[in-house]
Amino acid sequence: MDTILTVTLNPTIDKNFMVDQLVPDSKLRCPDPRIDAGGGGINVSKGIKRLGGNSVALTLTGGRNGGLLAELMLREEIPLIQMSIEGETRESITISETSSNRQYRIVLDGPPVSPVVSGQLLNTIQQMDPFPGVVIASGSIPNGVGEDYYASIGKIVREKGAKYIVDTSGKALLNAVEQGVYLVKPNIKELSALAGVDMLELENVDEAAMELIRTGRCEVVMVSLGSSGAMLVTANGYKHIPAPAVERKSTVGAGDSMVAGMVWCMQQGRSLEEMAMMGVACGTAATMNEGTQLFKKIDVERLYRWISKQ
Repeated sequence: MDTILTVTLNPTIDKNFMVDQLVPDSKLRCPDPRIDAGGGGINVSKGIKRLGGNSVALTLTGGRNGGLLAELMLREEIPLIQMSIEGETRESITISETSSNRQYRIVLDGPPVSPVVSGQLLNTIQQMDPFPGVVIASGSIPNGVGEDYYASIGKIVREKGAKYIVDTSGKALLNAVEQGVYLVKPNIKELSALAGVDMLELENVDEAAMELIRTGRCEVVMVSLGSSGAMLVTANGYKHIPAPAVERKSTVGAGDSMVAGMVWCMQQGRSLEEMAMMGVACGTAATMNEGTQLFKKIDVERLYRWISKQ
């Protein structure tokens, strides 16, 4: 069974507030605010844990929020490797307006990371023994870190003979894929950028993903199609995985939940098709909960059964 490492360069304290209606210049009552440890890889580790799997989360933290993040991860019983930075770990705020089912999200940039710390993190990964079988780098790149950083992690992972999964966007994703990865999970906009075009038509998605595989830039592409599910593309062909229709309450963490489901299946030694179905089940289940809760396992199991019968 492969060991799993998640890497989060720009973690966050996710705060979710639910109010009846946003009204200017008024005191808005929020009876039960929710606070979670968040950020791409952190959420992936949390999702894996909820499915019954295990991972180690490597992240950069600072200040009082960094201490709070460590405390929240301890409650989740997820092993955490912290590397200290100057400055305060950022916060992300979600305000859910219950009267309209609208969400308002405020996402801070986070503190800069020095070249010394970013170099130490690469060294920490390099020296891991035993080295994890799967490494997931997920989330945004913080200030001070170059857009080739995920590619640098990928170089280490490939030299170690492990599988590398990247879930990010922009030049950071492009550079990582050019270096070579095992799996990517782009949406159509991100896949279009990887293909070098403004916007792909839906009928061209499978061919664009297949080209990434033919050119050796990745082995598996899971194209996220939002409420329509996802497209699994491998060297052997492609398959559309439909998403069940559910009442959507939040999209926060849905992409991270999809990655968690896929990686958990990999850890269990299950097939790529099962991996894709579990990813869609977890991503869809995450949208059924308010704010930053990710998914409930009971919802995932029910949705997976529906998907597997399609």
